[in-house]
Amino acid sequence: MTATMDNRTEVFSEAREVLGEKICGLIDELLAKPRGETQLIKVLHFVQEERGYLSPEDLEAVAQLMQIPAARVSGVASFYHFFRLKPCGKHIINVCLGTACYVKGADRVANRLMEELNIDWGETSADGLFTLEVARCIGTCGLAPVVMVGDNVHGNLTPDAVPAMLKEYM
Repeated sequence: MTATMDNRTEVFSEAREVLGEKICGLIDELLAKPRGETQLIKVLHFVQEERGYLSPEDLEAVAQLMQIPAARVSGVASFYHFFRLKPCGKHIINVCLGTACYVKGADRVANRLMEELNIDWGETSADGLFTLEVARCIGTCGLAPVVMVGDNVHGNLTPDAVPAMLKEYM
């Protein structure tokens, strides 16, 4: 009788359970193609779309199913700023701090947002509605200072206008 220490089937099964059918279907489809393991960023984007962020369990499961070292998967996820490694609010608020916005008071608008939401950069409000992030330039300098909530641009914003803007998303 030969003893085996290979638990590959169990590990794959657990990883598939963590990620679910839809994500595993994409991974299976990509791995069926030549050099499918090079599609890591595509898979991470898909997982984030489905889950809202990339949990440590998600990263480990992706590493197992794609047969990529876990350190590489987490390294890619943490290197690119568009990947989220913790849950975020229903609405992402991006405050433009580019030169035009900053000169026209974006820092005061940002401070008012932090005050109203009781959070700092990169944090999510206690009610789970808002996450506050910095944007270096949104490209709407003529409307400075600018804040984006999701895909909605709010230009010529003043600190006093912040409560009314937030109310639109509550």
